[in-house]
Amino acid sequence: MNWNDYEYFTEEEFRCSATDRCVMEKYFMDRLTMLRIDYDRPMVISSGYRDHTHPVEANKLKGGSHTEGIACDVRCNAGIDSYDLVQLAFKHNFSGVGVCQKEGKSRFIHLDLRPRVAIWSY
Repeated sequence: MNWNDYEYFTEEEFRCSATDRCVMEKYFMDRLTMLRIDYDRPMVISSGYRDHTHPVEANKLKGGSHTEGIACDVRCNAGIDSYDLVQLAFKHNFSGVGVCQKEGKSRFIHLDLRPRVAIWSY
């Protein structure tokens, strides 16, 4: 994948914090870019690719969509920014949307391209 094709994102922000590897799928990054263009605001990535050895993934029976390079978490404050991002995620056919907007926690929106539609809160 050529990261120079992505004006709004860098490989560094998608690297696994445990291994420094980055194996994002091009079709995911293309769709994320289209969402970013519609969103028309910066999107800060707090988690992108996660290796199977990443502490969050290592505790799972089966690695999640982050390990497949088809997911990311976007830092997002409560309010209109979060609402707009979730609404546009569905418009751009993201099938997995997780919302973490609780006070005192890291606020983010999880986006992925899993096989079945799912929405949840943390």
